[in-house]
Amino acid sequence: MDALETIVIPRSSDLGEGFTVRRALPSAQRRMVGPFVFFDEMGPVRFEAGHGLDVRPHPHIGLATVTYLTQGEILHRDSLGVVQPIRPGELNWMTAGRGIVHSERSPQGQRDGSATLAGLQLWVALPKAHEETEPSFVHHGAGELPLLEAGGCRLRVIVGGFEGATSPVRTLSEMFYVEAQLDPGAQLPLPPLYEERAAYVMQGQVSVNAEDAAHGHGPQQMLVFKPGEPVVLRAVGGPARLVLLGGPPMDGPRYVWWNFVSSSRERIEQAQADWAGGRFAAVPQETEFIPLPDNRPLPPVSYP
Repeated sequence: MDALETIVIPRSSDLGEGFTVRRALPSAQRRMVGPFVFFDEMGPVRFEAGHGLDVRPHPHIGLATVTYLTQGEILHRDSLGVVQPIRPGELNWMTAGRGIVHSERSPQGQRDGSATLAGLQLWVALPKAHEETEPSFVHHGAGELPLLEAGGCRLRVIVGGFEGATSPVRTLSEMFYVEAQLDPGAQLPLPPLYEERAAYVMQGQVSVNAEDAAHGHGPQQMLVFKPGEPVVLRAVGGPARLVLLGGPPMDGPRYVWWNFVSSSRERIEQAQADWAGGRFAAVPQETEFIPLPDNRPLPPVSYP
């Protein structure tokens, strides 16, 4: 337990039709882990026939979105003209930079009532020097992401480097993001690669270091570890599935408002005005959009 700095219990939101999202970052206990400023676990959900996920076009600045599914399929469209389905084990990395607009919807073939949707979406705050970079989008198939296996642990390196394996996605700062599946009793060391590290439990129970099995941490808990402390995670009572993430502390605090992330309050205010004034590029083949929230104030202070 000495290695644990805090435990974040995500807050749940029902987005309609039984689709639940659990948000671990930002939270009152922890605002960021390395460059990761946003962490959502979505689903699992099985939509009724004729229904599906329909996130209308909306804008982003100052961040990169990282979408990784464990079940189902989502069709991504953006203002660069990219149309890309994402399926389990694949990675969508969208760099918003100075501004991008995208939609996320269930493809028509996933609306027959038999498809299940589940996965994770994270946001990475961009370094100050790259907050206004040109927007871009990359997709990597499941076969492109490195796989590691040893001692009953199977790891997929989604972003960054881990245990000598490196994801193909190009990032603008250092970080790691890894999916781990552990057999019962398997142990996974998490070296102090960076000052900030966390593990989010998706399935099963895991213990930390010399904890008794009775102290296992279950699903929907984010375990944030103290800097420099050695950590060994162990699956207790059965198999476990979790994700590991972290990186160096950000180069200063960030404002997070709606879908915007920036080191500058004024830049977020400009993005607000640009979306309200229709100055963001449109998504081809899309006519809908999510309006700017009109009653959500900017945070009075930024947070690390």
